[in-house]
Amino acid sequence: MTRSITVGRLAAAIRFRNSRAYWEDRYVSGGTSGAGSYGPQAEYKAEFINQFVRDNGVASIVEFGCGDGNQLGLAEYPTYLGIDVAPQAVERCIESFRRDTSKSFMTVDLRAFSDPARFLHADLALSLDVVFHLVEDDVFEAYMHALFDAADRFVIIYSNDREARDPGRHVRWREFTPWIERNITRWERSRLEPAPFAEYQDFHVFERVSVN
Repeated sequence: MTRSITVGRLAAAIRFRNSRAYWEDRYVSGGTSGAGSYGPQAEYKAEFINQFVRDNGVASIVEFGCGDGNQLGLAEYPTYLGIDVAPQAVERCIESFRRDTSKSFMTVDLRAFSDPARFLHADLALSLDVVFHLVEDDVFEAYMHALFDAADRFVIIYSNDREARDPGRHVRWREFTPWIERNITRWERSRLEPAPFAEYQDFHVFERVSVN
């Protein structure tokens, strides 16, 4: 009986309505942030970002798409704010890190978000395994604007930069760097770290351009 209920709930989560609903349904049904946030790939991401934080004296991080917090468990960040569209994911993070006063969490629908006063900002803004899950154009554009607007010094995006079809309706591979070049000013990509294995993504590091 327990197995049939679990399978039924997971099957309901797979029925795609929109990206926001998909992830909330997935977490409510007991799902996780996915394979990229666990195992060797999570360790690979943590090693790269932790080293970047140390090398660049990054004091604060905001992550757009914190997921269930498993990836965060490997992080070495001075202060951190995790944001996600799925309340269930944020609740998991709050519970997992309830004794860690260096970490905060919040749920935000970025299509209904405006912060011209920049109350939300950090040295580094992170996007890990998120861009290819933003299947709707308006969601993608709102996300990218919020990501760069919140960054004082750096933006790191972990994703492949290509257009491709995917059988899963919650996945849409995007060539996102041309969009950044057209729509985001005073930023340039300062580093590209190619994926070491086919199932991994690339690290794209963007740096704010100084205006003299």
